[in-house]
Amino acid sequence: MKLAIFDLDGVIVSTDELHYAAWKTVMDDADLKFNDEMNDQIRGLSRDASLHTLLRFNQATLADEVFDEKLEVKNQLYRDNLSTLSEKDILPGVLQLITYLRREGVKLAIGSSSRNAEFILDQLKLTSAFDAIVTGNDVTQGKPDPEVFQKSATALGVAVEECIVFEDAQAGVDAARNAGMRVVGVGTATLTGATLLVTDLRNIELSLLAECTDEH
Repeated sequence: MKLAIFDLDGVIVSTDELHYAAWKTVMDDADLKFNDEMNDQIRGLSRDASLHTLLRFNQATLADEVFDEKLEVKNQLYRDNLSTLSEKDILPGVLQLITYLRREGVKLAIGSSSRNAEFILDQLKLTSAFDAIVTGNDVTQGKPDPEVFQKSATALGVAVEECIVFEDAQAGVDAARNAGMRVVGVGTATLTGATLLVTDLRNIELSLLAECTDEH
């Protein structure tokens, strides 16, 4: 393993509640339903893909200009909430794992669908911890398309079979597998296709990651 690629939301930091609150406001204003089940279905998706998914749930459509307006409102609400983030919001085990992998000579990257990823990393004071940061602003296809992870590997000159991805969403796990990479599923959700499942990033060592054999 030469490169560890981290998803951001749900792996490095949890902003689920901030996303939920923003989407809830947007959907309420449009007189459309939004609940926990819908929220689960859009985890890991881009903003555009999330709204398309929510509209399908509601069997509704929006004119293009209204669709774009809703995306902008959601993003502004979310960014306003992000201003409250700080180093104390980094999830358990993250800093220790970053330090450990650095010491072992493993390169580090962020591969996130979020267009706010760099802002979030700045808030967490983690920007300098990563050798490459690839976000939703750098890709044309969102997860489960593998583009974000492929670009992370290419940026650092590492072959896909030498990468391991840390993901908390099914779309992200699928993207990693589609890229030909091994993937550690993080959190309590059942993630189909993950080569290893952990509840959080505490107590992870290379010996454990070495057990992630490619199951293609």
